[in-house]
Amino acid sequence: MTQYLISFDEGAMRVSEEDLPAVTEATVAVVRAAMDAGAWVFGGGLTPRDGTSVVSTDGTIADAPDPASKQYLGGFSIVDVPTREEALQWAAKLAVACRCAQEVRELLPAPPDL
Repeated sequence: MTQYLISFDEGAMRVSEEDLPAVTEATVAVVRAAMDAGAWVFGGGLTPRDGTSVVSTDGTIADAPDPASKQYLGGFSIVDVPTREEALQWAAKLAVACRCAQEVRELLPAPPDL
């Protein structure tokens, strides 16, 4: 099978405090369904970007988001499914539950010696 990253941009999920419990319940239901189907690998939401640290290629640490980045990952799911179409179906369910668009990308396979 193949693993896929399903993710959304931090700014894409605009849910009111009033709607948050319903969105959370719907999202948990999709995750449970993916677990029951054996498709779920891992996932979660991420803290806001103001708590970001960036480590440069020289090892320097900056306790601030990269100013060149225009988009920030808000949350993600990893599913392990036989086809891209099935990954897209899980992404559609998550998009409805989270009330925001989801991006789907295939994870590259690990080298055979790992």
